[in-house]
Amino acid sequence: MTSQEAFAVDVAALAELLHETAEHHGPFEASAPAHDWWDWYAAYMVAREKGRTPAEASDDAAHHMEALLK
Repeated sequence: MTSQEAFAVDVAALAELLHETAEHHGPFEASAPAHDWWDWYAAYMVAREKGRTPAEASDDAAHHMEALLK
């Protein structure tokens, strides 16, 4: 595999994870106080990269934001 091909695979995987993250951020966004979306996204994406399920990652991101917004 060339570095160009590896890059394309990584871009596709990241795009898919970003899309999933956006879908799961919606419910939080609808009821949360003002916040920077990237803080929630980062927490969600790190949790998913660690093998957490989408539901677990959403919970992790929500807990992260609760602590951040105190």
